[in-house]
This record gives sequence, structure tokens and C-alpha cells, in this order.
Amino acid sequence: MATMESLIGLVNRIQRACTVLGDHGGDASSLWEALPSVAVVGGQSSGKSSVLESVVGRDFLPRGSGIVTRRPLVLQLHQTTGGQDYAEFLHAPRKRFTDFAAVRREIEAETDRITGKTKAISNMPIHLSVYSPNVVNLTLIDLPGLTKVAVEGQAESIVQDIENMVRSYVEKPNCIILAISPANQDIATSDAIKLAREVDPTGERTFGVVTKLDLMDQGTNALDVLEGRSYRLQHPWVGIVNRSQAEINKNVDMMAARQKEREYFQNSPDYSHLSHKMGAEYLAKLLSKHLEQVIRARIPSIIAMINKTIDELEAELDRMGRPIGGDQGAQLYTILDMCRAFDRIFKEHLEGGRPGGDKIYGVFDNQLPAALKKLPFDRHLSLNNVKRVISEADGYQPHLIAPEQGYRRLIDSSLHYFKGPAEASVDAVHFVLKELVRRSIGETEELKRFPTLQSDISAAANEALERFREDGRKTVLRLVDMEASYLTVEFFRKLPTEPERGPKDDKNAPQNIDRYGDGHLRRIGANVAAYIGMVCDTLRNTVPKAIVFCQVREAKRALLNRFYAHVGSKEKQQLSAMLDEDPSLMEKRDQIVKRLELYKSARNEIDSVAWK
Repeated sequence: MATMESLIGLVNRIQRACTVLGDHGGDASSLWEALPSVAVVGGQSSGKSSVLESVVGRDFLPRGSGIVTRRPLVLQLHQTTGGQDYAEFLHAPRKRFTDFAAVRREIEAETDRITGKTKAISNMPIHLSVYSPNVVNLTLIDLPGLTKVAVEGQAESIVQDIENMVRSYVEKPNCIILAISPANQDIATSDAIKLAREVDPTGERTFGVVTKLDLMDQGTNALDVLEGRSYRLQHPWVGIVNRSQAEINKNVDMMAARQKEREYFQNSPDYSHLSHKMGAEYLAKLLSKHLEQVIRARIPSIIAMINKTIDELEAELDRMGRPIGGDQGAQLYTILDMCRAFDRIFKEHLEGGRPGGDKIYGVFDNQLPAALKKLPFDRHLSLNNVKRVISEADGYQPHLIAPEQGYRRLIDSSLHYFKGPAEASVDAVHFVLKELVRRSIGETEELKRFPTLQSDISAAANEALERFREDGRKTVLRLVDMEASYLTVEFFRKLPTEPERGPKDDKNAPQNIDRYGDGHLRRIGANVAAYIGMVCDTLRNTVPKAIVFCQVREAKRALLNRFYAHVGSKEKQQLSAMLDEDPSLMEKRDQIVKRLELYKSARNEIDSVAWK
């Protein structure tokens, strides 16, 4: 099995990698929260800073009255095998601090950078790693001290703000609570114990620490607390003797302070029997041992969470698209593959797998018939217009048998009206196809990461649709011209050639019937209207066929053919330009790749260390 140091050291490394990737609230928050850590909780002036410095063995925390800790401090201790002690901040990764007075100044400066030189607080943590042979592997989170009233310069909400911040850490089930209470204060009024009891009523996650034992009134002691009679926890209470203010002012070495603390417990008539379970060194080892047990117990659930997250990240990368190879062949293959994906979706729109293609049928079934019905044949074939056209066709000589030229002129001028609805149908279908191109590009997931390629495909597709529209326009106009170029003779052969006789007409009377009489002109108009109706029925069927043949079928068959030929002749640099990804998408994918690497690395490290 893995040693305690290797397991906790592994957790420290993973937690640090999480913070590098994006702090607690960033991209690796779920992994961070799955790993146990120790939150240090206590009221103001309870001795939290002294406890932390005793555990580290260095004097490095800001001191003063009021709220000194105004941002969470994530303190990761890394045990080394020798060498000089040093510290590193996450916000200054390439700077190594060997002067711990400089560490204090950096904490103060980094706090002020976010909160300003005020007494305000911020939940944005500072990350500090300390490397030393005199520490145990451990992660501690120093939180602002709980307070009861706001002082001058603080918002009225400061009391609740601090409690909410502390609670956000200690509520997490993987958080171990280090509750700090001063010995010269009744344990029943301890802010730290009160909060710990609320979030951890069983005491399973809570370690109690009693500070300032040497400052109790003469004749009193904290044995009822330390021995669990005043308030029982599942874990033993630990007593701490802090450095005095005079020792702090004199910069008494922390190693000397540790020795003095050991001697205090060994020589104390009240606590000597507990001396082996007291002091900062014992506390650090106790926490480290417990942390190792918690980590070992949580390994299966941590690995399960990591595996689940890896699967989700892999799926997300598949949806976004993997990085493209740098060689020309890979780039060309990628472009053509995405073109095929777009083309497949476009065809699904046309053929009914996706909505939109039905609008083309709407053009043929509604728009074209409605436009044909609105053509002004009633006005064009009115009595006066028919008379005018017939008269003009005869010239100075009246027609002998039938006004054939008049018929032809009336029909030819009537057929001209069909060109408008025919061209409008071509345009309507064209705009439907353009909209389907736009929607298909938007629905092609593979294209979303390449805005330049989207534009190129859109331009190529629309250029092809313009060609198809021109072909469709020429074809439907040719259909109309064909109807005008040759009239169906059989239709007119069936028409009566004799003029209508009036009721008083006698067959033996002279035939002076005026062939330009209103009745005859109405018959001519009716005959022409009947012929135009026959042509209208024909065009109502042939115009859609021409449009489908020239536009819809070609869009399905050869929408990107010219684009394929064009792409095939491009050089590598030009292909790279077409695969110029959306920068925001590239950044998002890079973040996912980093998260994926982190989780895979964490899984591999846990597998290699946990089961040795």
C-alpha cells in the first residue's frame, strides 16, 4: 500500500494542478471538491495564525488587530527530504521565496490587490505552497476570523459575509474542520464550535483545538475540554501554546517555540499526562494521518468521478472537433468531410428529414396557382380590348372568314402574362434554397469551429444556386415562349366558324351580319380565354417540373461540385486559412484538453500510488 506521505503529497499535487487550471470555481472545481482538505475556522484573535505558523514552523502570516485574514489562504505543505525552506505563490509561479518575511508582505500585497487597502473581504483565495523538511504533507485553508460586530470602515453585512464565506468551505462533505477556540473563553460560546456543530452535527469531520492554554487564570485549566467532558468530539482535542506577543516581537525562532511548547506540556502539572497528544507538531501529524485515511476511503469514489468526467470531456471534444493535422492531406480530408456533412444535412432539409423543404412545395401548390389566378385576363379580354386588337389585326381590309391574326395577337399578348408568375416561382424557390443553405451550415456541428470555412461554403453554395436560378429562369421563360410559338390547331378546329344568328334572321335573307358585332367579339374573347386556360393548366404542371429539374435537383446533385474542384487545387497555406478556427472555440477546446490531461494524470497517479 502507498505511504501516507505519498498519498497526501499526490493530493497536494492534484489540488495545485486544479488551482493552476482555474481555482476552485474554475474548470477543475469538481475534482478539487472531491479531494479532502482542512479548513481552519475560528473567531478573531482566537490564535488561528499562531496555530498555522506552528504547524508550518515559520513566521509568515500577517498580524494585527481586527480582520487580518481578508481572503482565504490555501496553504499546501510539501515535505521535502532536505534543503532550504522556500515558498511559492500561484499568482507568481516563477518566483521562489526563501525569506518568509517577504511571504508575509506578498500576502498583504495580494490581499490589497483585490480588496484594496480597506477592511473589506473577498472570497477569491490566495494559493501558497511551502516546501520544507519540517512539515507534513497537508492542505490547510486559512479563513477570515468569525466576528460578531462590524467596526468602523466595514460594511454592516461583514458579519454575515464572513460566516457565509466560511460556511461555503466547511459545508462540503470532504472538508475537515479545524475548529480553533481560545482556552480563556467558555467553549459554549466558541464561534468555531457553534458553526462546526451546525454543518457537522456528528463531529465526524471536526477536530477541536484549544489555544492560549498558558494564558488561563491561575488555578484553572482546560482539562474538561481537552478530555472531552465539556464537549465531546469523535476526534481528540489538541492543546496549543502560542508564542507570546513579546516572543513574536523578538522574532523568536519557530523551532525554538516548538521546543518551548513541548517543555510546557511535559512540565505542566495539569497537562503532563496528555503531553504526548498536545502541541502543534502532534496536531499536524494527527491531521495528516486522518487526511490519509479519508483519502484512502474516498479513492474509489474519486476515481469514479474522474472516469465520469473524462468520458464527458472526451464526448465534448468529439462534439467540438479534434485538432486538425498539419499536413495538406489531412486538411483537405477535413474540409471535404465537413462539406459532406453539410451536404447531408442540406439534403435532409430538402427530402423531409428536417423542416424547410416543404416550403418549395408551398410555392408550387399555393404561390404559383394564386399568382396565375390574379393575372388580368378579364381586363385583357374585355369587349373593348378584343375589338381593338381584332380591328388592328385586320388593317384596312376586313377579314374574310375568321380573324386569325386577331386571335394570334390576343393569345400571344395573353401568354406574355405567364412570364411574371413563372419567374416569381423561380425566385421563390431560390430563396428557399438559400435559407436551407444557411440553416444547414448552422446545423453542421463540424463547421461551427471554422468561421472562414463556413463563409467559403456559404459563398460557393449561393454561387451555385444563382447559376441554377438562371437556368431555371431561362427554362420557364422558354416554356412560355414555346406555348406562344405554336398554337394547338385542334383546339381551334373544334370552334364554330359561323357567326351567331339573331332570332329574326331568315336563312333566305341577305347575310349582312356584322362580324364585329358584340356577340361575335364576346365569342372570340371566350375562345381565347378557353385556350389561355388550357395553357395555364399546362404551365401549372410544367413550370414546377422545370424548377425542380433546374434548381432543386441540381442543388441536391451538384451544389458544391465547383467548390470541390476549387479546394482540390489549393495549396497547404490556403487550406490552413480555410481552417482558421473561431478563437473563442479554440480557447474553449484548449481548456477542455487541459482539464482532460489533468484528470487523466490524476487518475494515473492515483492508480500508481494508491495500490502499491
